[in-house]
Amino acid sequence: MQKSFIALAVLAVTSSVSAQSSVTLFGVVDVAVSRYSVKSEWYNNTANPFLLPPPGQPDSIKRSQTALSQGNLATSRLGFRATEDLGGGLAASFWLEGQINPDDGSRGILNFNRRSTISLLSSTLGELRLGRDYTPSFWNDTVFDPLAGLGTGISLINTIFQNLATVRGAATTANPGVIGLGSHDSYVRTSNSVGYFLPPTLGGVYGQVQYALHENVEQSNLPGTPSKKGRSFGGRLGYANGPIDVAVAYGESTVGDVTALTAAGLPTGAGFENKIKNANLGASYDFGVIKLFGEVSMARDELETSVPLTAGLSATVSEKDKYTGGLIGATVPVGPGLIRLAYQRVKFKNDPGLVPPTLFAPNRDASANKLAISYVHNLSKRTALYATAARIRVKNGENNPAVMGATAGGSPTYLSTGNGVAGYRPRSATGFDFGIRHAF
Repeated sequence: MQKSFIALAVLAVTSSVSAQSSVTLFGVVDVAVSRYSVKSEWYNNTANPFLLPPPGQPDSIKRSQTALSQGNLATSRLGFRATEDLGGGLAASFWLEGQINPDDGSRGILNFNRRSTISLLSSTLGELRLGRDYTPSFWNDTVFDPLAGLGTGISLINTIFQNLATVRGAATTANPGVIGLGSHDSYVRTSNSVGYFLPPTLGGVYGQVQYALHENVEQSNLPGTPSKKGRSFGGRLGYANGPIDVAVAYGESTVGDVTALTAAGLPTGAGFENKIKNANLGASYDFGVIKLFGEVSMARDELETSVPLTAGLSATVSEKDKYTGGLIGATVPVGPGLIRLAYQRVKFKNDPGLVPPTLFAPNRDASANKLAISYVHNLSKRTALYATAARIRVKNGENNPAVMGATAGGSPTYLSTGNGVAGYRPRSATGFDFGIRHAF
């Protein structure tokens, strides 16, 4: 009896999908055996040159993991999309796409975390898109990364800027006694967004603008509300024609915007605002025998803290940290396969406003570089085997371990201690992927 009910349910779903002839089911299954490792090393920024690790502790510590991973050539996913022709060059469409984890079977089709949008399209006016979608800045990081922003070889710019968004978001989560309870967006995607895309009839010119609502509640008797935390906006403009593709993008996110309240629910005058601003420029040129890629990127982490002095007066302390990154890379067709390689570098410049340098630590900066190489062997149009290797080196990682301590994937994390004085700091990471991808 139970089997009969299941069969009827499957038949009903199939009939429904068949009735909607424009509905497309699509997906990717991508699984790999991966090896990840990170190395933390001892550092000493004190006047005592003989300060050594604690007894029994080595100069360096390594953490490693071997795992069955997913999404290293293309993220494993399952999705539905459809378009309805409304006539007169107008159409409506939806796109629902969720990540699946074939390595352990977790997640599923009811979690459309990758994309969930509805659109109104015009062949001459462009597209209006609502819902959860990719940010304009992230598009450049993906399109102009030879390794497509995935796997152990993912762009270092992508990794570190995601770290920055995650750290700042986690640092400004809702807690009792503050205004500013809106959700923050990530560097890759944003929810509650309204976007517009230029029509594909502009002679190679393309672009988009996007605004994400913070959706916070306003209370009329409390100045400073609503918080703007969770709001973001950005845009992208590019030109693609034949072998050339070039685009510039900008994004701004309010990841922190809070006002402290008294026990009676009145503003104290204290609070802070935190914005992350990013911009990038990417380009590629396909010579046929080789395709070259390049990207330059910048992010500013701007924090302003207000401290009450006397009634109606407050002092504001600001800090503006800066991240600059660059990438050069190439893809080379080889028979049925493709060689992909990239070199990346990101530098962190600390604003000494809140954490001044010391005699033995004359700067609070840090940097990281990464080399990645991959080979993809296409067995068919839908199925491919691949292998990827990546190596990361971090300099002065104690100055900003949470953001600059980039890894090559997996679960291993650096051992970061000593608060920039003496302890262990991020030093290097490696990663390897050996996998298979099938698209349908």
